[in-house]
Amino acid sequence: MADKEPVVDRPEDEEEASAAAAAAAGGEEEDTGAQVAPIVRLEEVAVTTGEEDEDVLLDMKAKLYRFDKEGNQWKERGTGTVKLLKHKENGKVRLVMRQAKTLKICANHLVASTTKMQEHAGSDKSCVWHAADFADGELKEEMFAIRFGSVENCKKFKDLVEEISESLAKTEGKETEEDSSAAGLLEKLSVTEKKSEEVATKEESTEAVKETDTKSAATSE
Repeated sequence: MADKEPVVDRPEDEEEASAAAAAAAGGEEEDTGAQVAPIVRLEEVAVTTGEEDEDVLLDMKAKLYRFDKEGNQWKERGTGTVKLLKHKENGKVRLVMRQAKTLKICANHLVASTTKMQEHAGSDKSCVWHAADFADGELKEEMFAIRFGSVENCKKFKDLVEEISESLAKTEGKETEEDSSAAGLLEKLSVTEKKSEEVATKEESTEAVKETDTKSAATSE
């Protein structure tokens, strides 16, 4: 008859340790019921984009390029969203484009009466223009090229910019005409006043001569 394997009593703390190890190995966590408070409390911060006082006229996805004069080549400026924004008070329209992930500004300039959009050679989804841009924190003359995902989007962008530019040119033309008219009116008034002064001077001279003749006649008598 074979001897039986002796049975050894295991301490309770050792059994608990083994059970805890088995639970950990099975991916289970012991729920202690304790609540851990966050070390740092983060408060909500209002984020401003600078676009709060502007109405969105256009909002499209595109890829922007800038012409590097020194290297004589086009360099990618970023892929993201291009917007045309009209200020609610002064009515000025600016073009703003931000990179998709970082939201970094890669174009920021006003649409002026001199802004002219041209089709990019070899692509009907792209157009080119010059602008005084402020994206890098200082005003610089830049030449941009932008590429859209479709011909329709490119045409919509190009047509809207040209419409704004032509409207500004007409407004500036009217202001120039008004300034010219005002200048002409002032010139006419100046001429009229000068003539009036000349007439008054002649009349005064005539009166003086008459008075002198009258005194001479009285003396002769």
